[in-house]
Amino acid sequence: MSDLPRKAVTRTAKLAALPLGFAGRATWGLGKRIVGESAELVGRELQQRTAEQLFKVLGELKGGAMKFGQALSVFESALPEEIAGPYRAALTKLQDAAPPMPTRTVHGVLAERLGEDWRELFLEFEDKPSAAASIGQVHRGVWHDGREVAIKVQYPGAGEALLSDLNQLSRFARLLGPLIPGMDIKPLIAELKDRVSEELDYGLEAQAQQAHAEEFAGDPDVVVPAVVHQCDEVLITEWIEGIPLSEIIADGTQEQRDRAGQLLARFLFSGPARTGLLHADPHPGNFRLLPGGPAGEDDWRLGVLDFGTVDRLPGGLPTPIGDSLRMTLDGEAQAVYDLLCAEGFIKESIELDPDAVLDYLLPIIEPARVDEFTFTRGWMRSQAARVADIRSPAYQLGKQLNLPPAYLLIHRVTLSTIGVLCQLNATVRLREELEEWLPGFVLEEVVEEGDTAAAEA
Repeated sequence: MSDLPRKAVTRTAKLAALPLGFAGRATWGLGKRIVGESAELVGRELQQRTAEQLFKVLGELKGGAMKFGQALSVFESALPEEIAGPYRAALTKLQDAAPPMPTRTVHGVLAERLGEDWRELFLEFEDKPSAAASIGQVHRGVWHDGREVAIKVQYPGAGEALLSDLNQLSRFARLLGPLIPGMDIKPLIAELKDRVSEELDYGLEAQAQQAHAEEFAGDPDVVVPAVVHQCDEVLITEWIEGIPLSEIIADGTQEQRDRAGQLLARFLFSGPARTGLLHADPHPGNFRLLPGGPAGEDDWRLGVLDFGTVDRLPGGLPTPIGDSLRMTLDGEAQAVYDLLCAEGFIKESIELDPDAVLDYLLPIIEPARVDEFTFTRGWMRSQAARVADIRSPAYQLGKQLNLPPAYLLIHRVTLSTIGVLCQLNATVRLREELEEWLPGFVLEEVVEEGDTAAAEA
Protein backbone atom coordinates (compact mmCIF):
# COMPACT_ATOMS: atom_id res chain seq x y z
CA MET A 1 0.00 0.00 0.00
CA SER A 2 1.07 3.59 -0.58
CA ASP A 3 2.07 5.83 2.27
CA LEU A 4 -0.74 8.19 1.14
CA PRO A 5 -3.82 6.31 2.47
CA ARG A 6 -1.91 4.65 5.29
CA LYS A 7 -0.93 7.99 6.72
CA ALA A 8 -4.27 9.67 6.04
CA VAL A 9 -4.78 10.49 9.72
CA THR A 10 -1.34 12.10 9.93
CA ARG A 11 -1.94 14.07 6.72
CA THR A 12 -5.30 15.31 7.98
CA ALA A 13 -3.80 16.31 11.31
CA LYS A 14 -0.99 18.28 9.66
CA LEU A 15 -3.35 20.17 7.37
CA ALA A 16 -5.86 20.74 10.16
CA ALA A 17 -3.09 22.28 12.26
CA LEU A 18 -2.57 25.04 9.69
CA PRO A 19 -5.64 27.18 10.56
CA LEU A 20 -4.97 26.65 14.27
CA GLY A 21 -1.47 27.93 13.72
CA PHE A 22 -2.80 30.91 11.79
CA ALA A 23 -5.20 31.75 14.63
CA GLY A 24 -2.47 31.41 17.23
CA ARG A 25 -0.19 33.76 15.35
CA ALA A 26 -3.02 36.28 14.96
CA THR A 27 -3.42 36.29 18.75
CA TRP A 28 0.34 36.67 19.11
CA GLY A 29 0.23 39.60 16.68
CA LEU A 30 -2.52 41.31 18.66
CA GLY A 31 -0.39 41.00 21.78
CA LYS A 32 2.57 42.62 20.03
CA ARG A 33 0.30 45.47 18.90
CA ILE A 34 -0.96 46.00 22.47
CA VAL A 35 2.60 46.43 23.74
CA GLY A 36 3.24 49.11 21.16
CA GLU A 37 4.89 47.59 18.08
CA SER A 38 3.85 49.04 14.71
CA ALA A 39 1.08 47.38 12.73
CA GLU A 40 3.27 47.19 9.63
CA LEU A 41 6.12 45.44 11.45
CA VAL A 42 3.79 43.01 13.21
CA GLY A 43 1.88 42.29 9.98
CA ARG A 44 5.08 41.52 8.10
CA GLU A 45 6.35 39.18 10.80
CA LEU A 46 2.94 37.49 11.03
CA GLN A 47 2.83 36.90 7.28
CA GLN A 48 6.36 35.52 7.27
CA ARG A 49 5.69 33.06 10.09
CA THR A 50 2.43 31.93 8.48
CA ALA A 51 4.09 31.37 5.11
CA GLU A 52 6.97 29.45 6.64
CA GLN A 53 4.59 27.04 8.38
CA LEU A 54 2.38 26.65 5.29
CA PHE A 55 5.17 25.71 2.91
CA LYS A 56 6.88 23.50 5.47
CA VAL A 57 3.68 21.42 5.80
CA LEU A 58 2.96 21.37 2.06
CA GLY A 59 6.56 20.33 1.37
CA GLU A 60 6.24 17.30 3.64
CA LEU A 61 3.16 15.92 1.87
CA LYS A 62 2.32 14.64 -1.60
CA GLY A 63 -1.19 14.62 -3.05
CA GLY A 64 -3.23 17.79 -3.23
CA ALA A 65 -1.11 19.51 -0.60
CA MET A 66 1.94 19.41 -2.82
CA LYS A 67 -0.08 20.20 -5.96
CA PHE A 68 -1.43 23.32 -4.24
CA GLY A 69 2.05 24.27 -3.06
CA GLN A 70 3.47 23.90 -6.56
CA ALA A 71 0.69 26.09 -7.97
CA LEU A 72 1.40 28.77 -5.36
CA SER A 73 5.17 28.56 -5.80
CA VAL A 74 5.18 30.22 -9.21
CA PHE A 75 3.58 33.33 -7.67
CA GLU A 76 6.47 33.79 -5.24
CA SER A 77 7.60 36.73 -7.38
CA ALA A 78 4.55 38.71 -6.26
CA LEU A 79 5.55 38.63 -2.60
CA PRO A 80 7.49 41.44 -0.91
CA GLU A 81 11.18 40.54 -0.80
CA GLU A 82 11.36 40.53 3.00
CA ILE A 83 8.59 37.91 3.02
CA ALA A 84 9.68 35.85 0.02
CA GLY A 85 13.39 35.74 0.81
CA PRO A 86 13.39 33.49 3.90
CA TYR A 87 11.38 30.66 2.33
CA ARG A 88 12.24 30.93 -1.39
CA ALA A 89 14.34 27.77 -1.09
CA ALA A 90 11.34 25.87 0.32
CA LEU A 91 9.16 27.10 -2.55
CA THR A 92 11.71 26.03 -5.15
CA LYS A 93 11.98 22.60 -3.55
CA LEU A 94 8.21 22.18 -3.88
CA GLN A 95 8.54 22.60 -7.62
CA ASP A 96 10.30 19.31 -8.28
CA ALA A 97 10.68 17.24 -5.13
CA ALA A 98 8.65 15.22 -2.62
CA PRO A 99 9.27 12.34 -0.19
CA PRO A 100 9.79 9.12 -2.21
CA MET A 101 7.46 6.12 -2.35
CA PRO A 102 8.84 2.91 -0.77
CA THR A 103 10.65 0.66 -3.26
CA ARG A 104 8.39 -2.31 -2.48
CA THR A 105 5.35 -0.20 -3.36
CA VAL A 106 6.89 0.78 -6.69
CA HIS A 107 7.68 -2.83 -7.50
CA GLY A 108 4.14 -3.83 -6.51
CA VAL A 109 2.55 -1.32 -8.89
CA LEU A 110 4.85 -2.38 -11.74
CA ALA A 111 4.12 -6.07 -11.15
CA GLU A 112 0.37 -5.44 -11.08
CA ARG A 113 0.30 -3.21 -14.16
CA LEU A 114 3.12 -4.60 -16.34
CA GLY A 115 3.04 -8.21 -15.18
CA GLU A 116 5.11 -10.27 -12.73
CA ASP A 117 7.95 -10.42 -15.30
CA TRP A 118 8.06 -6.61 -15.59
CA ARG A 119 11.84 -6.54 -15.12
CA GLU A 120 12.28 -8.31 -18.46
CA LEU A 121 10.91 -5.18 -20.16
CA PHE A 122 13.93 -3.22 -18.95
CA LEU A 123 17.65 -3.65 -19.51
CA GLU A 124 18.10 -1.42 -16.46
CA PHE A 125 15.78 -0.03 -13.77
CA GLU A 126 16.87 2.34 -10.99
CA ASP A 127 15.02 1.80 -7.73
CA LYS A 128 15.94 5.23 -6.44
CA PRO A 129 13.51 7.78 -7.94
CA SER A 130 14.97 10.60 -10.00
CA ALA A 131 12.01 12.87 -9.26
CA ALA A 132 8.87 12.79 -7.16
CA ALA A 133 5.79 14.92 -7.59
CA SER A 134 2.23 15.25 -6.32
CA ILE A 135 0.64 12.04 -7.68
CA GLY A 136 3.55 9.94 -8.89
CA GLN A 137 7.30 9.57 -9.01
CA VAL A 138 9.77 9.01 -11.83
CA HIS A 139 12.42 6.31 -12.11
CA ARG A 140 15.17 6.15 -14.69
CA GLY A 141 15.71 3.02 -16.74
CA VAL A 142 16.65 1.51 -20.09
CA TRP A 143 13.84 -0.01 -22.17
CA HIS A 144 14.37 -3.42 -23.77
CA ASP A 145 15.16 -1.75 -27.13
CA GLY A 146 18.02 0.25 -25.61
CA ARG A 147 16.25 3.59 -25.24
CA GLU A 148 16.79 5.51 -21.99
CA VAL A 149 13.37 6.01 -20.43
CA ALA A 150 11.56 7.79 -17.61
CA ILE A 151 9.11 5.49 -15.79
CA LYS A 152 6.37 7.42 -13.99
CA VAL A 153 4.58 5.36 -11.35
CA GLN A 154 1.40 6.69 -9.76
CA TYR A 155 1.04 6.53 -5.99
CA PRO A 156 -1.71 4.04 -5.02
CA GLY A 157 -4.52 6.05 -3.46
CA ALA A 158 -3.31 9.27 -5.07
CA GLY A 159 -6.83 10.31 -6.11
CA GLU A 160 -8.22 10.08 -2.60
CA ALA A 161 -5.26 12.00 -1.20
CA LEU A 162 -5.62 14.73 -3.82
CA LEU A 163 -9.31 15.32 -3.12
CA SER A 164 -8.98 15.02 0.65
CA ASP A 165 -6.16 17.56 0.79
CA LEU A 166 -7.84 20.04 -1.53
CA ASN A 167 -11.17 19.78 0.32
CA GLN A 168 -9.41 20.50 3.56
CA LEU A 169 -7.37 23.37 2.14
CA SER A 170 -10.51 24.95 0.66
CA ARG A 171 -12.07 25.17 4.13
CA PHE A 172 -9.57 27.79 5.20
CA ALA A 173 -8.75 29.35 1.82
CA ARG A 174 -9.58 32.84 3.09
CA LEU A 175 -6.80 32.53 5.67
CA LEU A 176 -4.31 31.76 2.89
CA GLY A 177 -5.40 34.68 0.70
CA PRO A 178 -3.12 37.37 2.19
CA LEU A 179 -0.02 35.26 1.41
CA ILE A 180 -0.19 36.08 -2.31
CA PRO A 181 -1.31 39.70 -2.87
CA GLY A 182 -3.97 40.11 -5.53
CA MET A 183 -4.66 36.39 -5.87
CA ASP A 184 -7.93 34.66 -4.98
CA ILE A 185 -6.97 31.28 -3.51
CA LYS A 186 -10.43 29.65 -3.51
CA PRO A 187 -10.89 29.47 -7.34
CA LEU A 188 -7.37 28.04 -7.63
CA ILE A 189 -8.24 25.19 -5.26
CA ALA A 190 -11.59 24.64 -7.01
CA GLU A 191 -9.84 24.40 -10.37
CA LEU A 192 -7.27 21.94 -9.03
CA LYS A 193 -10.15 19.77 -7.77
CA ASP A 194 -11.81 19.92 -11.20
CA ARG A 195 -8.62 18.65 -12.81
CA VAL A 196 -8.06 15.68 -10.47
CA SER A 197 -9.65 13.02 -12.68
CA GLU A 198 -7.69 14.18 -15.75
CA GLU A 199 -4.41 14.27 -13.86
CA LEU A 200 -4.90 10.72 -12.59
CA ASP A 201 -5.62 9.38 -16.09
CA TYR A 202 -2.22 8.48 -17.56
CA GLY A 203 -3.99 7.52 -20.81
CA LEU A 204 -5.08 11.13 -21.36
CA GLU A 205 -1.62 12.33 -20.39
CA ALA A 206 0.02 9.94 -22.85
CA GLN A 207 -2.23 11.22 -25.67
CA ALA A 208 -1.42 14.86 -24.91
CA GLN A 209 2.31 14.20 -24.60
CA GLN A 210 2.50 12.15 -27.79
CA ALA A 211 0.61 14.85 -29.72
CA HIS A 212 3.24 17.37 -28.59
CA ALA A 213 6.12 14.97 -29.22
CA GLU A 214 5.01 14.41 -32.81
CA GLU A 215 4.36 18.10 -33.49
CA PHE A 216 7.68 19.25 -32.00
CA ALA A 217 9.79 16.40 -33.39
CA GLY A 218 12.85 17.98 -34.97
CA ASP A 219 11.97 21.43 -33.59
CA PRO A 220 15.16 23.48 -33.04
CA ASP A 221 13.88 25.06 -29.83
CA VAL A 222 11.55 22.67 -27.98
CA VAL A 223 11.99 19.00 -27.05
CA VAL A 224 9.09 16.81 -25.89
CA PRO A 225 9.97 13.19 -25.03
CA ALA A 226 7.93 10.59 -26.94
CA VAL A 227 5.68 8.09 -25.18
CA VAL A 228 7.15 4.57 -25.10
CA HIS A 229 4.45 2.65 -23.17
CA GLN A 230 1.38 3.46 -21.11
CA CYS A 231 -1.03 1.54 -18.89
CA ASP A 232 -3.01 2.23 -15.72
CA GLU A 233 -0.81 4.00 -13.14
CA VAL A 234 2.35 3.66 -15.28
CA LEU A 235 3.61 5.98 -18.01
CA ILE A 236 6.95 5.34 -19.74
CA THR A 237 8.48 8.04 -21.94
CA GLU A 238 11.85 8.77 -23.48
CA TRP A 239 14.37 10.23 -21.04
CA ILE A 240 15.75 13.71 -21.61
CA GLU A 241 18.82 15.05 -19.85
CA GLY A 242 18.96 18.71 -18.94
CA ILE A 243 19.20 21.38 -16.26
CA PRO A 244 15.95 21.83 -14.27
CA LEU A 245 14.55 25.32 -14.57
CA SER A 246 14.58 25.58 -10.78
CA GLU A 247 18.40 25.39 -10.95
CA ILE A 248 18.50 28.08 -13.64
CA ILE A 249 16.36 30.29 -11.37
CA ALA A 250 18.75 29.71 -8.49
CA ASP A 251 22.15 29.79 -10.21
CA GLY A 252 21.80 30.20 -13.98
CA THR A 253 23.74 32.68 -16.12
CA GLN A 254 21.88 35.62 -17.61
CA GLU A 255 22.24 34.02 -21.03
CA GLN A 256 20.53 30.85 -19.76
CA ARG A 257 17.81 32.88 -18.05
CA ASP A 258 17.01 34.89 -21.17
CA ARG A 259 17.03 31.82 -23.41
CA ALA A 260 14.82 29.84 -21.02
CA GLY A 261 12.41 32.76 -20.75
CA GLN A 262 12.17 33.23 -24.52
CA LEU A 263 11.55 29.54 -25.14
CA LEU A 264 9.02 29.30 -22.32
CA ALA A 265 7.02 32.18 -23.84
CA ARG A 266 7.35 30.58 -27.30
CA PHE A 267 6.08 27.24 -26.07
CA LEU A 268 3.19 28.82 -24.15
CA PHE A 269 1.83 30.60 -27.22
CA SER A 270 2.87 28.22 -29.99
CA GLY A 271 1.68 25.01 -28.31
CA PRO A 272 -2.07 25.68 -28.68
CA ALA A 273 -1.63 26.91 -32.26
CA ARG A 274 0.34 23.78 -33.23
CA THR A 275 -1.38 21.05 -31.21
CA GLY A 276 -4.75 22.44 -30.07
CA LEU A 277 -3.57 21.83 -26.48
CA LEU A 278 -2.29 24.17 -23.77
CA HIS A 279 0.25 22.75 -21.31
CA ALA A 280 -1.43 23.87 -18.10
CA ASP A 281 1.13 23.13 -15.38
CA PRO A 282 3.95 25.61 -16.00
CA HIS A 283 5.97 25.33 -12.81
CA PRO A 284 9.79 25.11 -13.11
CA GLY A 285 9.93 21.42 -12.18
CA ASN A 286 8.33 20.60 -15.54
CA PHE A 287 11.01 22.23 -17.72
CA ARG A 288 14.65 21.57 -18.53
CA LEU A 289 17.34 23.42 -20.48
CA LEU A 290 19.08 21.06 -22.91
CA PRO A 291 22.34 21.88 -24.72
CA GLY A 292 22.43 21.84 -28.50
CA GLY A 293 20.12 24.58 -29.73
CA PRO A 294 20.09 26.12 -33.23
CA ALA A 295 23.46 27.82 -32.68
CA GLY A 296 25.25 24.63 -31.58
CA GLU A 297 26.28 23.00 -28.33
CA ASP A 298 26.62 26.36 -26.59
CA ASP A 299 22.98 27.13 -27.36
CA TRP A 300 19.97 25.76 -25.48
CA ARG A 301 16.65 24.07 -26.14
CA LEU A 302 13.66 23.79 -23.80
CA GLY A 303 12.64 20.31 -22.64
CA VAL A 304 9.00 20.03 -21.58
CA LEU A 305 7.66 17.37 -19.20
CA ASP A 306 4.38 16.37 -17.54
CA PHE A 307 1.29 16.75 -19.70
CA GLY A 308 -1.11 15.56 -16.98
CA THR A 309 -2.98 18.87 -17.05
CA VAL A 310 -3.84 20.39 -20.42
CA ASP A 311 -6.52 22.71 -21.72
CA ARG A 312 -8.09 21.50 -24.97
CA LEU A 313 -8.23 24.39 -27.45
CA PRO A 314 -8.96 22.91 -30.93
CA GLY A 315 -8.78 26.35 -32.57
CA GLY A 316 -5.75 27.49 -30.60
CA LEU A 317 -5.93 30.34 -28.09
CA PRO A 318 -9.23 32.26 -28.42
CA THR A 319 -9.05 35.12 -30.93
CA PRO A 320 -10.71 37.58 -28.49
CA ILE A 321 -7.54 37.45 -26.37
CA GLY A 322 -5.45 38.74 -29.25
CA ASP A 323 -8.14 41.22 -30.31
CA SER A 324 -8.49 42.73 -26.83
CA LEU A 325 -4.71 42.89 -26.33
CA ARG A 326 -4.21 44.64 -29.67
CA MET A 327 -7.05 47.11 -29.09
CA THR A 328 -5.80 47.87 -25.57
CA LEU A 329 -2.34 48.71 -26.92
CA ASP A 330 -4.00 50.88 -29.57
CA GLY A 331 -5.96 52.73 -26.86
CA GLU A 332 -9.39 51.72 -28.18
CA ALA A 333 -11.17 51.95 -24.82
CA GLN A 334 -14.74 51.52 -26.03
CA ALA A 335 -13.89 48.64 -28.38
CA VAL A 336 -12.04 46.84 -25.58
CA TYR A 337 -14.95 47.41 -23.21
CA ASP A 338 -17.49 46.07 -25.72
CA LEU A 339 -15.40 42.94 -26.35
CA LEU A 340 -14.97 42.26 -22.62
CA CYS A 341 -18.74 42.57 -22.19
CA ALA A 342 -19.38 40.22 -25.12
CA GLU A 343 -16.99 37.59 -23.70
CA GLY A 344 -18.45 37.78 -20.19
CA PHE A 345 -15.55 39.52 -18.41
CA ILE A 346 -18.00 42.29 -17.52
CA LYS A 347 -21.43 41.04 -16.48
CA GLU A 348 -24.60 42.62 -17.88
CA SER A 349 -25.53 43.95 -14.45
CA ILE A 350 -22.24 45.88 -14.16
CA GLU A 351 -21.49 49.22 -15.80
CA LEU A 352 -17.93 50.52 -15.82
CA ASP A 353 -16.06 53.44 -17.35
CA PRO A 354 -14.29 52.16 -20.53
CA ASP A 355 -11.35 54.54 -19.94
CA ALA A 356 -10.96 53.23 -16.38
CA VAL A 357 -10.92 49.66 -17.68
CA LEU A 358 -8.22 50.63 -20.19
CA ASP A 359 -6.16 52.24 -17.40
CA TYR A 360 -6.54 49.04 -15.38
CA LEU A 361 -5.29 46.83 -18.23
CA LEU A 362 -2.40 48.88 -19.64
CA PRO A 363 0.16 48.25 -16.85
CA ILE A 364 -0.55 44.50 -16.95
CA ILE A 365 0.24 44.25 -20.68
CA GLU A 366 3.35 46.43 -20.50
CA PRO A 367 5.58 43.53 -21.69
CA ALA A 368 3.73 43.50 -25.05
CA ARG A 369 4.32 47.22 -25.68
CA VAL A 370 8.04 47.05 -26.33
CA ASP A 371 10.43 44.98 -28.43
CA GLU A 372 12.05 43.49 -25.32
CA PHE A 373 10.91 43.40 -21.72
CA THR A 374 12.82 42.34 -18.62
CA PHE A 375 10.56 40.42 -16.24
CA THR A 376 11.57 41.13 -12.64
CA ARG A 377 10.24 40.31 -9.20
CA GLY A 378 9.96 44.07 -8.60
CA TRP A 379 7.65 44.48 -11.58
CA MET A 380 5.53 41.50 -10.50
CA ARG A 381 5.29 42.85 -6.95
CA SER A 382 4.21 46.27 -8.22
CA GLN A 383 1.42 44.68 -10.29
CA ALA A 384 0.26 42.54 -7.37
CA ALA A 385 0.31 45.49 -5.00
CA ARG A 386 -1.64 47.66 -7.44
CA VAL A 387 -4.57 45.25 -7.66
CA ALA A 388 -4.42 44.18 -3.99
CA ASP A 389 -4.41 47.64 -2.35
CA ILE A 390 -8.00 48.22 -1.21
CA ARG A 391 -7.43 51.98 -1.49
CA SER A 392 -6.51 51.85 -5.17
CA PRO A 393 -8.90 52.35 -8.11
CA ALA A 394 -7.44 49.17 -9.66
CA TYR A 395 -8.60 47.13 -6.66
CA GLN A 396 -12.12 48.57 -6.78
CA LEU A 397 -12.41 47.98 -10.53
CA GLY A 398 -10.86 44.52 -10.41
CA LYS A 399 -13.50 43.37 -7.91
CA GLN A 400 -16.19 44.08 -10.50
CA LEU A 401 -14.59 42.08 -13.30
CA ASN A 402 -15.56 38.47 -13.97
CA LEU A 403 -13.47 35.53 -15.20
CA PRO A 404 -15.55 33.29 -17.52
CA PRO A 405 -14.98 29.54 -16.98
CA ALA A 406 -13.65 29.09 -20.52
CA TYR A 407 -10.78 31.46 -19.73
CA LEU A 408 -10.00 30.26 -16.21
CA LEU A 409 -7.21 27.82 -17.05
CA ILE A 410 -5.75 30.08 -19.77
CA HIS A 411 -5.64 32.92 -17.25
CA ARG A 412 -3.88 30.83 -14.59
CA VAL A 413 -1.35 29.41 -17.06
CA THR A 414 -0.52 32.88 -18.35
CA LEU A 415 -0.11 34.29 -14.83
CA SER A 416 1.97 31.28 -13.78
CA THR A 417 4.25 31.63 -16.81
CA ILE A 418 4.74 35.32 -16.09
CA GLY A 419 5.60 34.37 -12.51
CA VAL A 420 8.29 31.97 -13.75
CA LEU A 421 9.66 34.61 -16.16
CA CYS A 422 9.99 36.98 -13.20
CA GLN A 423 11.75 34.29 -11.15
CA LEU A 424 14.16 33.89 -14.09
CA ASN A 425 14.66 37.67 -14.32
CA ALA A 426 14.58 37.04 -18.08
CA THR A 427 14.65 39.58 -20.90
CA VAL A 428 12.13 38.33 -23.45
CA ARG A 429 10.91 39.45 -26.87
CA LEU A 430 7.33 38.70 -25.91
CA ARG A 431 5.66 40.78 -28.61
CA GLU A 432 7.50 38.74 -31.24
CA GLU A 433 5.89 35.55 -29.95
CA LEU A 434 2.45 37.17 -29.69
CA GLU A 435 2.58 38.43 -33.26
CA GLU A 436 3.51 35.00 -34.58
CA TRP A 437 1.24 32.76 -32.51
CA LEU A 438 -1.65 34.68 -30.92
CA PRO A 439 -4.74 34.92 -33.19
CA GLY A 440 -6.02 38.47 -33.56
CA PHE A 441 -2.82 40.13 -32.38
CA VAL A 442 -1.29 42.14 -35.20
CA LEU A 443 -0.20 45.68 -34.34
CA GLU A 444 -0.48 48.34 -37.02
CA GLU A 445 2.00 50.50 -35.16
CA VAL A 446 4.58 49.18 -32.77
CA VAL A 447 6.44 50.92 -29.98
CA GLU A 448 10.08 51.28 -30.93
CA GLU A 449 12.59 49.64 -28.64
CA GLY A 450 13.93 52.18 -26.20
CA ASP A 451 10.83 54.39 -26.43
CA THR A 452 10.80 54.78 -22.66
CA ALA A 453 8.10 57.39 -22.57
CA ALA A 454 5.68 55.15 -24.47
CA ALA A 455 6.59 52.13 -22.40
CA GLU A 456 5.88 54.00 -19.19
CA ALA A 457 2.63 55.54 -20.43
